[in-house]
Amino acid sequence: MASQNEFPSKISDEQFAAQVRKRFASTFRPKAHIYWLDLLLSALVGWVAFGLSVQQPFGSLAYLVTTSIALLALLRAALFIHEIAHQKRGSLSGFECVWHAVVGLPFMLPSLMYVGSHGDHHRPHTFGTAGDPEYAPLVRGTFLGLVWFVLSVCIIPLLLPLRWGIIGPLSSVIPPLRKIVIQRASTLVINPAYRRPLPGKQYRLRWLVQEWAAALVAWLVCISWYTGQIPGVWLMQWYVVTAGMLIVNQVRTLAAHRYDHTGRRLSVTEQLLDSVNLCGWPVFTVLAAPVGLRYHALHHLLPNVPYHSLGRLHRQLQAELPTAGVYQQTGERGILSAIGSLVGRMGRSRRSAPLSEEHVGEEV
Repeated sequence: MASQNEFPSKISDEQFAAQVRKRFASTFRPKAHIYWLDLLLSALVGWVAFGLSVQQPFGSLAYLVTTSIALLALLRAALFIHEIAHQKRGSLSGFECVWHAVVGLPFMLPSLMYVGSHGDHHRPHTFGTAGDPEYAPLVRGTFLGLVWFVLSVCIIPLLLPLRWGIIGPLSSVIPPLRKIVIQRASTLVINPAYRRPLPGKQYRLRWLVQEWAAALVAWLVCISWYTGQIPGVWLMQWYVVTAGMLIVNQVRTLAAHRYDHTGRRLSVTEQLLDSVNLCGWPVFTVLAAPVGLRYHALHHLLPNVPYHSLGRLHRQLQAELPTAGVYQQTGERGILSAIGSLVGRMGRSRRSAPLSEEHVGEEV
């Protein structure tokens, strides 16, 4: 292990990132066998547990155990969408197609809902602004608003069949509706002010294939249920697992950032300090923030590092960097600790009006 003198004490964030990229270049190469084994094993465990769960009496211990396993395993598989968004096209040949087959399309969450728009969360000029789909000034809200933030996602599984099975196909022949659907109903967001740009020519075929594949899944499921080939209990369990996955992910999202800012452009240092590394090993944190999402501050510093390298790189940086440095200030012991810190700052924010000179150009 290197000493704490590997990095100079006086160094800009840009220089720091450049030095880390140079020193740890080998960690930025995705290991295909890890990706494939992790995805396929997670999906296998999840779907087997799902199948077992529908055979158990609702609310029984066996039902709760199998449903929890299905939820967490399939959440892990689904969150590979984050890796798909960051890895270069072709670096993991066939991975995105298989991901769609085993988890993306069964949950009607095609990768277009994240790939492309997620880049706006990482661009220096849009992070934390109305142009960032994954940031909102939650510290300026209320505790009840935070509860609604988590529970409101329960409606999403009910809207997905409508989005892909009906509204999507209609929008292909109604241009004004098409614009609304792309801007407002094609992206996983926590920022209601976000308006997604229309896809460029190079992405139109990708969108067309994924949208019609999701529509086909929605139609086939509805027809199969109507003809009795799929029991209603399977659809109910699909809703329970999907809603549970979204709730757990929403809780995890609360611990990804500090959410202290209200719309102005942030410096590189401010962006890093607003992001969170979950440094402890609480069981819930490990299960709810899989695929490298525990190291969210490091991910924002170096977005292209494969998930399987983040933990090792984080430990090296902790050992080498000054204990009073900016990077060391990004840590929390776990998801619950980070959420507790967020709630505490919400209380202090309400007691310290006026808030600050920061202001938002439009509602976030």
